[in-house]
Amino acid sequence: MDRITLQNYRCFGSEEQSARLAPLTLLVGPNSTGKTSFLALIRALWDVAFREVVPNFREHPYDLGSFEDIAYNSGGRNGRADSFVASFAEDDSIAFQATFAKDATVPFPIARRFVNGEAGFELYSNGFGCSERARYCTIPGEWHSWGSDDRAFSAKDGLFPIGLIIRLIQLRQTPASDADKIVSLLEDFDLQTEFDTRPFASAPVRSQPQRTYNPILLAHDTGGDYIPSYLANLYRRDADDWQLLKSRLEEFGKASELFDEISVRSFGKSDGDPFQIQVRKFGKRRKGPWRNLIDVGYGVSQALPVLTELLRPDGPTMFLLQQPEVHLHPQAQAALGTLFCQTAAGRQLVIETHSDYIIDRVRMDVRDGTTGLKPEDVSILYFEPGDLSVKVHSVRLDKLGNVLDAPPSYGKFFMDEVNRSIGLVKPDVRNR
Repeated sequence: MDRITLQNYRCFGSEEQSARLAPLTLLVGPNSTGKTSFLALIRALWDVAFREVVPNFREHPYDLGSFEDIAYNSGGRNGRADSFVASFAEDDSIAFQATFAKDATVPFPIARRFVNGEAGFELYSNGFGCSERARYCTIPGEWHSWGSDDRAFSAKDGLFPIGLIIRLIQLRQTPASDADKIVSLLEDFDLQTEFDTRPFASAPVRSQPQRTYNPILLAHDTGGDYIPSYLANLYRRDADDWQLLKSRLEEFGKASELFDEISVRSFGKSDGDPFQIQVRKFGKRRKGPWRNLIDVGYGVSQALPVLTELLRPDGPTMFLLQQPEVHLHPQAQAALGTLFCQTAAGRQLVIETHSDYIIDRVRMDVRDGTTGLKPEDVSILYFEPGDLSVKVHSVRLDKLGNVLDAPPSYGKFFMDEVNRSIGLVKPDVRNR
């Protein structure tokens, strides 16, 4: 995904807004400015486009409520929008757009539009249980109904876009040349995406450590509850992959000074036996004792699920992370910034953060060329609160790591604090 466009969604207002995504995208701004809502929208769009399902806007780790909570409301009796629109683009040519309207209490995608250059195809319906109709476009702006008005197709029959196109061609309800363009459009759309697995969404507060674990099902969860069992399973069943992941985790542990070594201590040889996760730090002359995960501070256990997902050999290709810096010392936060730069190649990381240490480390790593990440591979989305809506600014970096295209309010608080700390300004007594 290279760009997200939205309108009438949550706090973002009635005017269409567009935001640039990159391999590494950082979402920054004050609390309650829609950063989590933005992450939820990315996953919802992916679900509609690639899973062909009605997205659940209340699925953990996001709970955006009902349609009334999600559609933009400017206040007053008629202030709430009756629909909202969102889209994503790839390479500025292939795009997918969804229009959501209220059905019962939930947002339902009443229209799904695929566009590639001049060609376009749209499926639309009136809500749950209703058959879908189709429109097509081979000249920009000229949309035509595809099929007779009394003929509609239902997604419950398994007729997703490609299958629907083939069925319509078989019924000879559109010119062959137009049909070929639409088939090519949808095949390109399907082939262009590198994200064949659902985006991984991480909760802002992750699992609590336990002194001893009992094996559980190895199913992904947003809080990382399954991570200890995943590590134990890898340790017991795949020595090569375990050593690879272990070395990667320890490399970060040393850079962040969280730990120098990590291990699984198994109380038995079978997969069903209990186990512990242990870490240790090295002294100047000798290695320290092994300590249980629960005994080394909350930061390690909060970071471990994020680290494992980023570093595991079979990890996902798209990450939606909320505040990965929770409970981490500034040095560890900065190390996370470098890790994000290192792992963004061939993936897409969208990260909500309040850490200037992460942002500054990304800027410095781009400037110094330490990870190979280029300025164009980074996008900083600044969420600026306004009167009744939020404006999203796409901020860029130059080769020296300098921030470009930022509005005056970007970073203002931090600069004011620095100026006050060195005595250039006096404190505002009204805010004391």
